[in-house]
Amino acid sequence: MIKSQFNLKNKACVVTGASKGIGASIARGLAEFGAKVVISSRKQEAVDALATAFVADGLEAVGIACHMGNAQQIEQLVAQTVDKYGRIDVIINNAATNPVFAPMEQIEDSVFDKIMQVNVKGPLLLCKNALPYLKKEGGSIINISSVEGLKPSFGLSLYSVSKAALISLTQNMAKEWGKYGIRANVICPGLIQTKFSAALWKNEALLKQLEGQLPLNRMGQPDEMAGLALFLASDASTYCTGGVFVADGGQMLV
Repeated sequence: MIKSQFNLKNKACVVTGASKGIGASIARGLAEFGAKVVISSRKQEAVDALATAFVADGLEAVGIACHMGNAQQIEQLVAQTVDKYGRIDVIINNAATNPVFAPMEQIEDSVFDKIMQVNVKGPLLLCKNALPYLKKEGGSIINISSVEGLKPSFGLSLYSVSKAALISLTQNMAKEWGKYGIRANVICPGLIQTKFSAALWKNEALLKQLEGQLPLNRMGQPDEMAGLALFLASDASTYCTGGVFVADGGQMLV
């Protein structure tokens, strides 16, 4: 019985920021458990390449390009997903941006707008556009935030603000849309070895310092986020909503 709860057969899952890193690992994990996965990111060639690799492995996937800062493209992502699969059951908002590493007083207003547009407004627009389809079967929304949204670090100021806002957005979705049978939860990864965090882990001295502070004494890998996403996407988590799930090697304990 428990094993069947993780079965995602026939469920259509949209994963943003899915051409690499955490998004790609989550997309593959869902597909391996039977989901029909929409791999979405900014560049069509990138999502097509990953979708082709999935199909070659016997998985069900399609690539649909979408910039999460563009409302029209978000609408098209939903429309094309429904055209392809006839439904939307799971949304994983993983796409994010952080174009600066600086104190708040040095950041231009335009940068603030860009960060909030992609990291907060984009996920809201995607879920709002998909809401009629999520209602049909009682869908699952999984937003990928960060431990930065819980415990900000120096230099990641507005990125941390946006990730805190995403946590609050998720909990509001859970509270308002629970009556439709929709669940909304948020995953907060810690230091994960991706291109997005390369500035941290490519600096050997800084990485050694950061890892030395973690109870598990190492940074995480993208694949280590996939199992948690699978749990939240599947029927194994049908009584979980509004939850904040931390996967950080113990960073929040430091």
